[in-house]
Amino acid sequence: MGQTIAEKIFEAHVVDKPAEDTWVLRLDAVFCHEITTPLAISDLAARGLDKVFDASKIKAVIDHVTPAKDSKSAEQGKVLRDWARRHTIKDFFDVGHNGVCHALFPEKGFARPGYTIIMGDSHTCTHGAFGAFAAGVGTTDLEVGILKGVCAFKKPQSIKVNLTGALPEGVYAKDAILAVIAKLGVNGATDMVVEFHGPVVDSMSMEGRMTLCNMAVEAGATSGICQPDNTTLDYLRKADMGGKGKGKREKGTGTLRKQREFTPPIPIDCCTPIPKRSPLPVSDSNGYAEKDLEEILQWKSDVDAVYLRTLDIDCSALEPLATVGYKPDEIKTMRELSGTKIDQVYIGSCTNGRIEDLRVAAKIIKGKRIAASVRAIVSPATPGVYNQALHEGLIADFMDAGFCVTNPTCGACLGMSNGVLAEGEVCASTTNRNFYGRMGKGGMVHLMSPAQAARAALQGEL
Repeated sequence: MGQTIAEKIFEAHVVDKPAEDTWVLRLDAVFCHEITTPLAISDLAARGLDKVFDASKIKAVIDHVTPAKDSKSAEQGKVLRDWARRHTIKDFFDVGHNGVCHALFPEKGFARPGYTIIMGDSHTCTHGAFGAFAAGVGTTDLEVGILKGVCAFKKPQSIKVNLTGALPEGVYAKDAILAVIAKLGVNGATDMVVEFHGPVVDSMSMEGRMTLCNMAVEAGATSGICQPDNTTLDYLRKADMGGKGKGKREKGTGTLRKQREFTPPIPIDCCTPIPKRSPLPVSDSNGYAEKDLEEILQWKSDVDAVYLRTLDIDCSALEPLATVGYKPDEIKTMRELSGTKIDQVYIGSCTNGRIEDLRVAAKIIKGKRIAASVRAIVSPATPGVYNQALHEGLIADFMDAGFCVTNPTCGACLGMSNGVLAEGEVCASTTNRNFYGRMGKGGMVHLMSPAQAARAALQGEL
C-alpha cells in the first residue's frame, strides 16, 4: 500500500513510539517569534534548562509587534533578543531585518521538502507548501523542541484536495482556499493533513501554494502540503542564491552556505529504524544539481496512497469570494456582497503580503485614488518584498493612491498594531482570520484576495 507525503516524512523522522498512536519526530527546524516563544524561554530558564538543542536549526524573528508599541511588547522582544544572543542563534531577525515569519523564513530557504518544522504559531502550516510537515504547537511542545529537537504527534490522516480546471481571470489562490474551507468547514480537517493536488496547484507559483497551505488550519488541519516539483526547486535555488544569481553568504560568516549533512536521530530509545530517506539539504554555491529534482520527488505521495477523504473542486467555476460573519467557512461571492460598506482595507500578512500579491493590487489602483470614505494600509511581508516593490514602483503607486505603507509586521492581522479596527468598523482584508474581535474589538473582517481588497479601496465598498 502506498504512502502519503506525511506518512513518508513521519517514517523518516521517527525516533520513538512511546504509545501506539504517538510518534516522536526529529525536527529539522524550530521557528520562533516574540509572542509565543518568550513564555517557553522563561519556563525553561526557571527549570534550569536554558539550552537549545542546535542553534543552527532555530530560526527566530520579531514580527508580530514591530517596532514595539509599548513596554510590554518591548519586553517580549527583549526576551527573544537576549536569548538569541545568549545561544548564538545566527538566524535571528531583529527590527530592520525582520519580516512576517511565514514569508521571511521561506524566502531565506529555511523550509525544505521532507522537513519537519514546528513553531508556536498556528499558521506554521504555510511551510507545507514546500512538501514539508509543518505544524503549529503549544508552549510545552515548543519547549521540548527547543531543548531536545523533537516533538510528539499522532500520525495524521490525510485529506486529498483536487483543484481541477483552471482559475478564471480575476480569481486567485485566496479564492481557491476559501472555497476549500467552505466545503470542509472549520472542523472538517481537525488533526489531519490537507494535501493539495491538481492542475491548478501545479500551475501555481510558490506564493500561491503558500496561500493555500497557510489557511489549511482554518479548516482545522495540522498542516497543509503541496507536492514538491520544479517550481519548488526554482524557488529554493533562488533562496540559496539570495535572488541575485550568486552564492548566498551566511550573515556574519563571509562564507558560502555549505551543504548540511543528514542529522542522525537524537539518542533516545527507538522502536522503529530510520529509513535512508532524508530531507533535501541546503545546496552549495553551485545551486541544485539535476539529481536534486529526483531527490525531492521522493516526497510526493504514492499513486496508491490511502486518504481519509477526497475533495474535488472545479476551479473553472469559481468566482471571487469573501468571508462573512465570524468564521472562515462562512463564504459568499463578491457579487452577493456588492455594496457592503467598508471603513478600512488591509493588504499584507503571511497569507497575501508577498510581491506577487502587491503586484496584483498595485496594477488595479495605479493612477487612481482610494475612496474618501476609507483608509487603506499595505504592509509588505518582508524587507525583500518591500525592496522589490520599491524597485518596481509599486510603493509609489500605493502612496499616490492614498495608501499608508507600513514596515513588515503581523500587527494588524491580529489586532495588535498598525491597523486595529474600532468597534463597528468593517475591513476588507487579505489576512487569514475573521474571528470576532480579530482585528479589533467589535470589528468585522471580510477576507478576500488582494485584487478584491484593492477594488474595495477604490470603491469604498465591496
